[in-house]
Amino acid sequence: MTQKQRVKVALIGAGRWGYQHARVFAARDDVELCAVAGRTEARTQARAKQFGLRAYLNIDDMLAAEKPDLVSLSLPNRGHYEPTLQVIRAGYPLLVEKPLVFDLDEAETLLREAAMRELFFAINFNHRYAKPVQLAKAALDAGRLGELVFATWRFGGEGGRGGHAHANLIETQCHGFDMLEHLCGPIASLQAEMTDMTGVGYSTMALSLKFANGAVGSLVGSYDSSYAYPETQRLEINGTDGRILVDDTVKRYRFHRAGDETGEVWEAGYFNDPDREFHRTFDRYLESTLKAFKRGADPPVPARAGYRALALAWAAIESYESGRRVSVTV
Repeated sequence: MTQKQRVKVALIGAGRWGYQHARVFAARDDVELCAVAGRTEARTQARAKQFGLRAYLNIDDMLAAEKPDLVSLSLPNRGHYEPTLQVIRAGYPLLVEKPLVFDLDEAETLLREAAMRELFFAINFNHRYAKPVQLAKAALDAGRLGELVFATWRFGGEGGRGGHAHANLIETQCHGFDMLEHLCGPIASLQAEMTDMTGVGYSTMALSLKFANGAVGSLVGSYDSSYAYPETQRLEINGTDGRILVDDTVKRYRFHRAGDETGEVWEAGYFNDPDREFHRTFDRYLESTLKAFKRGADPPVPARAGYRALALAWAAIESYESGRRVSVTV
């Protein structure tokens, strides 16, 4: 596929975040968004009408009729495995939402089946594409922090009721695991404390982390908080030569050199709506992903990143249940 060719994309999922997939693909001149497959007729027809797509209630029927270049999946968190495997076994390159799945054996099956077919297999960890995170990555790559000493991630808001006992850890804090390793390198071991005091599973947790490079860290996640709170998400990375703070993913980036009371601050300006809006991180993620897809390269965020986040989550579960620190293969 050349850079000038339009990519024919089919969407699976007509829900709330599926709208973001449809919005971004439909707005691109280099994409032909052709169809959507959903679980319910009313919602699927409504989404199809909204974007001028053909509607299907059966994935195999859609793939056979449309023969897309790329399939994008956005489904309920616990409903990822079977449709994803279906698309892989049909032989189509794909982009999936986080979490990859909830079960490690299922994750391994998906990766193995996709590798057998040499498929492009991407996962949407869009937090990486927030402007403050990109500034943090650039500062770290330039060595501005010196040797890393510690990193902390906190992310809390409202969560769904019922479902998996470790839903917050797997479906939401996967962003924390991915972000910490993206910026600070692999986590070598961890120890976890969790609480189910609100009666909706282990909805709040605190993890102690040890990175392979010798730095330490922490992750605090919760579904017993509120996304309305200021600084509901905060990332701090401290090194021997400086410190980085990221507030609410897209809101603010700050850097201070060690011992210097004057720092650098980035916040989106008055007319810079794209960089201040969280949903637009998906636009930038997709720009990077489609560039890689069209030139036949690996995804910038491959599905194995979703497997890695899931492996860390299950290591945390093992740690909590055993009461001991658990090493994680790097």
